[in-house]
Amino acid sequence: MSDSLHIAALGVDAFDRAFEETSTPFIHLDWRPPAQGDTDLVDILFNIETKLVDEKGESLVQKANKEAYTRICKGQPVLKRLRPAHECIPGMTKKSIFHAGPPVRWEDMCGPMRGAYIGALKYEGLAATDEEAERLMASGEITYGPNHANRCVGPMTGMISYSMPLWEVVNETYGNTAYCTINEGIGKVMRFGANGPEVIERLKWLEKVFAPAMDKALVRMGGLNLKNIAAQSLAMGDEMHQRNVAASLNFYKAICADFAEVLKDDPNGPAIVEFLVKKNEQFFLNLAMAMGKALLDAARDIPYSTIITCMSRNGVDFGINVSGLGNEWFTAPCLKPKALYFPGFTEDEANPDMGDSAIVECYGIGGFAMGAAPAVVRFVGAGGLADALEYTRSMGRITYGPNPDLAMPNVDFAGVNTGIDIRKVVATGLLPVINTGVAHKLPGVGQVGAGIVTPPMDIMVQALKAFAKKYL
Repeated sequence: MSDSLHIAALGVDAFDRAFEETSTPFIHLDWRPPAQGDTDLVDILFNIETKLVDEKGESLVQKANKEAYTRICKGQPVLKRLRPAHECIPGMTKKSIFHAGPPVRWEDMCGPMRGAYIGALKYEGLAATDEEAERLMASGEITYGPNHANRCVGPMTGMISYSMPLWEVVNETYGNTAYCTINEGIGKVMRFGANGPEVIERLKWLEKVFAPAMDKALVRMGGLNLKNIAAQSLAMGDEMHQRNVAASLNFYKAICADFAEVLKDDPNGPAIVEFLVKKNEQFFLNLAMAMGKALLDAARDIPYSTIITCMSRNGVDFGINVSGLGNEWFTAPCLKPKALYFPGFTEDEANPDMGDSAIVECYGIGGFAMGAAPAVVRFVGAGGLADALEYTRSMGRITYGPNPDLAMPNVDFAGVNTGIDIRKVVATGLLPVINTGVAHKLPGVGQVGAGIVTPPMDIMVQALKAFAKKYL
């Protein structure tokens, strides 16, 4: 028998420090009590595992989650058109305006969201002034609600109004369709709550000039598979939430021949190409969001599935949907990102997190794929390459499995971690990591930083308890 000590330290950092100070060899095991030691949650997790089984004793939840994961991975998201919102959303009228995140009342909206609604009303010609727009919103004449309820997504405030052009992405494997707006570029933009004349002018240019030309090019080429672009861009250092440099250029490369043919006699051609290629490195973000929405919607409404199909924020509340629980929202107050702020701004000026863009993390890119995008880590204040790799690898503990179609070369060609499972989140205490832009809390100021944020754990617990109530 050896006289030497073999020490394993379980979870408590204070033990590690004591051993380090005495130069005592040890192994650290990153262990914590399941479900943060909450015995009620432990019982739910145990009962889900032992009671929800078929006649062969196989887990109904695991089979359902495999189905959800398979649908997400096998989907083929093909960009088909760029059409006005009222042509895409059944029953939409001039007085229908939709927003990012779970439902929120006008009187409860954050500053940027209120500013964006004012701008959308002016853009649609329904109000001439801010005051007139505010009265119209308060009157109850405007129909509003979540983009997700209309097969849509939008970044930050997520405004979608009657005349706005929407990217149309068809999941050719399962037949469902998803939509997203065009990325406006940088500066004062409606997604951050700006609503001045220059914002309206840019939106009108996108509607009247850019969108018709792009739609003609897409029709001419017969559609574009966005998953192929995403896979190529991961290999080039993008994660497609906060970094879309390669993806935006890859998109342009894919459509440039047909676009050139469409634009050859168009006097607006140079301005259109300049906007797409030179002025908007985040251009592909909105396409990645529409891709994620098309893929995740195919995994909705699978009985017994605990896979998250939507994570979204409205600047007040963070909400999720879970496949086996349909379209029911589970919400809690949004957190502020842990961010790196632009010069002149501080956390006190930041709005809590917002936007539908966390749909990309549901798919496994964005914050989940920072290990593939080292350049984004400094931008969001997330440390160094080792931290990025740890973020990516840790997400494997709360997801169903790697996506074979989206490999990360500098993470040993592992596929991105896909299919967030609320059981694993609650059991491990590890929350999904989202990298995100940070908006100023006042409308119109714009982006003031970028950082890392997570959902509040409470929504995961709510969803797990609702799942238990429905199925146990």
